[in-house]
Amino acid sequence: MSLVKLNIKGISYSQTQNGAYALILNEVDGERKLPIVIGAFEAQSIAIALENEIKPPRPLTHDLFKSFADRFEIVVKQVIIHKLVDGVFYSSIICERDKIEEIIDARTSDAIALALRFNAPIFTYKNILDKAGIYLKFAPKDEKEQQEESIIVDEVLSNESAPKSETSYKTYSLQELYTMLDGAVNNEDYEKAAKIRDEISKREEK
Repeated sequence: MSLVKLNIKGISYSQTQNGAYALILNEVDGERKLPIVIGAFEAQSIAIALENEIKPPRPLTHDLFKSFADRFEIVVKQVIIHKLVDGVFYSSIICERDKIEEIIDARTSDAIALALRFNAPIFTYKNILDKAGIYLKFAPKDEKEQQEESIIVDEVLSNESAPKSETSYKTYSLQELYTMLDGAVNNEDYEKAAKIRDEISKREEK
């Protein structure tokens, strides 16, 4: 079976189900997206890995694993989403130490959180993408894209459309945003911190 390389488009929060997140993966050489339901902790861990400027006050579990692996010269070479059963994705982490390769079973969310920390590629098999991949078309504006993603997540999680867009930080001053960012990081709410960081980045680019 042929492998298809994926990259991470982002994480979206369900507006209709509390604590429900979807990780959206892109087909690198195509237009299909692969949405995967993940938990709040894993969503935060992936978000903090994507946001290089946010440093947690204490290491997360996946950061601890990375430090442990580095100490013992274990490298994550790649992650493969290899099975889909009853809507649940199964993954393998391909590791290497002393030129010996090992394959470790893992939850997909954990595997991707580690792949980010090791800069390892993420793959799935073509038949899985054929079965679970979806085609999405977004408007060019970021705000519209976020609204579209929110609806997509709710359709994936509960087959319902999201009634509202997510909380906006546009009404806050830049200084207030920096204060909120510090507070979110100290509280280890990295999903919120990532959203605030996005708003700050948009303003600083202007």
